[in-house]
Amino acid sequence: MSRDSSDRPDFQADKTTLDSSLNKGPVNRRVPEGDNRPRLICDDCGFIHYDNPKIVVGAICLHEDRILLCRRAIPPRIGYWTLPAGYLELNESTEAGAVREAFEEATARIEIERLLAVYNIPRISQVQLIYRARLLSPEVAAGEESQEVALFRWEDIPRQEIAFPSVHWALDHHRETQAMSDFPPFGNPAGETGHY
Repeated sequence: MSRDSSDRPDFQADKTTLDSSLNKGPVNRRVPEGDNRPRLICDDCGFIHYDNPKIVVGAICLHEDRILLCRRAIPPRIGYWTLPAGYLELNESTEAGAVREAFEEATARIEIERLLAVYNIPRISQVQLIYRARLLSPEVAAGEESQEVALFRWEDIPRQEIAFPSVHWALDHHRETQAMSDFPPFGNPAGETGHY
């Protein structure tokens, strides 16, 4: 789900990292007046760039009793299995983002059914919204960010090759609600923060 160095928690902007349409000068991290934490601020014009968490959207995509998984072709965790998911784009609803990610990663056409979970991964400043969805066709193929894609029955999911803790959580939360049509969205399991 991470594509560039600015997604790392240890990322530090240098003096020329950010430009707004207003500033062209050096940018430094400091606490602006009236705030309580360091922000990236243009030394010339005072423009403040707010670093905010990344929103990730994805879906548990089902066809009959099988779940769609994608083997990652990009870092991190190349070669490990994950749900079709990725960063929400500007001016995009979370549902539309999940539909887009399923198509980009697995050429899957899906219909969103409902929100399954909202997970918080503070160490990498991510909020993940995972939906439950129905595959409109079992015809899937690896997209640009996937080495391969496959539909797995529950007992065949390669649990030891799952890329991220939140994928395990989503799979388990899906299993728990499989026969339910109405339930509140899940959050992180007790004590879990996404470290692996």
